[in-house]
Amino acid sequence: MPQEAPTPSARQTELLEAAYQYALAHGLADLSLRPLAEAIGSSPRVLLFLFESKDGLLRALLARARADELALLGRVRQPDRPAGLVPAVERVWKWLAAKEHRPLLRLWAEAYTRSLVQPDGAWAGFARATVEDWLKVLAGFQPPAERDSKDGAARRTLALAVLRGALLDLLATDDEKRLTAAVEHQLALLHDGNEEG
Repeated sequence: MPQEAPTPSARQTELLEAAYQYALAHGLADLSLRPLAEAIGSSPRVLLFLFESKDGLLRALLARARADELALLGRVRQPDRPAGLVPAVERVWKWLAAKEHRPLLRLWAEAYTRSLVQPDGAWAGFARATVEDWLKVLAGFQPPAERDSKDGAARRTLALAVLRGALLDLLATDDEKRLTAAVEHQLALLHDGNEEG
């Protein structure tokens, strides 16, 4: 049976939050402990003590980013009933396109890519886990009969592919108008493909 991780200390939680804010502003690609520690009022030695290694700190930052992403996506839901994929994708795209979410989404894109090219170490499994996270979120919007069908799985996979592709393009070009039109076009096709509502 795996051991439970010890509860983080108040100082560890405080430094993780400060490091997360730093990562949102500066990214993770060239993260160096000395400038990070200086920026958040700590030292490399303290960070290594609290997080065991630089990889341990990166894993904690990735977990923090993933939790933030899921919490924000969770706010898109309407808890009273499943919405169906079309209104769900509309709401998720609106959330993705909001400028205030760009720092988190840039961090996500960086971690996702790094997980693909460096599948071991701190990045291990991040890309796969986020695919599963997002598919689960989209499944939560589908009525049970659709959600549990083969066609329902294909429809939410297509919806995710459209959202992810549009998101990457948006992060690269900032052309929200063009990408919103493309997402809306795909939504019309999804709706015509037997979406209820």
